[in-house]
Amino acid sequence: MNHNDFMKIALSLAEKGMGFVSPNPLVGAVIVRNGIIIGSGWHRKYGELHAERNAFADCDSRNIDCSGADMYVTLEPCCHYGKTPPCTEAIIEHGIKRVFIGSSDPNPLVAGKGAKILREHGIEVSEGILKEECDALNSIFFHYITTGLPYVTMKYAMTIDGKIACYTGDSKWITGEEARHDVQKQRLRHSAIMVGVGTVLADNPMLTCRLENSRNPLRIICDSSLRTPLESNIVRTAESIPTIIATVSSDKKRISQYEKCGCRIIKTAPENGKVNLRELMSALGKEKIDSILLEGGAEMNWSALSSGIVTDVLTYISPKIFGGGNAASPVAGTGIPHPDGAFMLENSKVIRIGEDILIESRLKNVHGNC
Repeated sequence: MNHNDFMKIALSLAEKGMGFVSPNPLVGAVIVRNGIIIGSGWHRKYGELHAERNAFADCDSRNIDCSGADMYVTLEPCCHYGKTPPCTEAIIEHGIKRVFIGSSDPNPLVAGKGAKILREHGIEVSEGILKEECDALNSIFFHYITTGLPYVTMKYAMTIDGKIACYTGDSKWITGEEARHDVQKQRLRHSAIMVGVGTVLADNPMLTCRLENSRNPLRIICDSSLRTPLESNIVRTAESIPTIIATVSSDKKRISQYEKCGCRIIKTAPENGKVNLRELMSALGKEKIDSILLEGGAEMNWSALSSGIVTDVLTYISPKIFGGGNAASPVAGTGIPHPDGAFMLENSKVIRIGEDILIESRLKNVHGNC
């Protein structure tokens, strides 16, 4: 096995923390001696041991001496005290000879300092092992730690002729089971799900993660005039599943009703009579909400795009044709008047999921100044 092989194993370990470590990064680590893995670990849960220390704990539990061994870690080891002690200290104390790093950490508290400290203690450090893959693993963390704003992924499913519903409004189901299962993994990956009140009124969704041994994301409803029914699934379950209703309304009686049901209310200044999404993102970022899966309808998608909060777009395309001049498309609103003013996507990746296709794209020139 070579350096890339060991880093791939560390990456697969890091993915096991998905949904449980935010706003921390996903990190995996393996300890190797003479080409054999003698210890491994990953960051399992926010506030608990980091990957490096879990790898050492794995060795300690089997009375394995790590001195002189190599460590492969997907992200630059931390060198500051947070909820846990610095991982650089553990690496030095355990006598690791060489450290191979995937991604550099953009966190100002680390940002090259971790690798520097290791080198100062005589440890050989090699950086950039499978950098592209390691960077992609923590795209959410990198965005959040550098901007303080949630990484917003706009997701929708459409037919091959660009419809998100039939002309009757019926939309169940556009994609197959495999694609819908992938959406559940996206819900686990993100800290929160956000929809507009129109989606609540039309579908009465639960907005939960239905994967086994997972956790439910925070639910955010953009409801400018507080039309979300008190008997809706969202409100009925707000005591057990954290729920935020974002509004511009000052109706104290109505707000009190939601709060009694367990909902939290975030009020923003109005923007064209609606929730100011940039202000909302700023407020959510301050609450350590690092990522949002936007599962709204066409109007919500337009509002999010035009406000500049969207980072990524996930487009699930089904090999079906609905037709219908009045059938809804993924993005409504006023639209762009000229082609050269279009929202541009880049770095698109096409993935086959069952009979459907997923296109993952990044918004070009993402606004980082909400």
